Amino acid sequence: MSTPDPQPPTTGPQEASQAADSLLAYAARTRARANDLAAFLEDVAAHGVPSVEETTPWEVVRDRRLAELDAERGHVA
Repeated sequence: MSTPDPQPPTTGPQEASQAADSLLAYAARTRARANDLAAFLEDVAAHGVPSVEETTPWEVVRDRRLAELDAERGHVA
């Protein structure tokens, strides 16, 4: 007795539309991050690496981001 081959899941028009919307949103976020990185690299190329006095210590950036994530966590059901 053989088992039938599994059929691939079918997606309806709504699921396909949601998938396309998700891909477009991901592409937009990725493009924005790439643009931010390119702008930073162009600035470094034009003006050199910023001095230590002009930068934010990584500990401050880390703590700020951890606080943001903690605040977001409270909104998750």
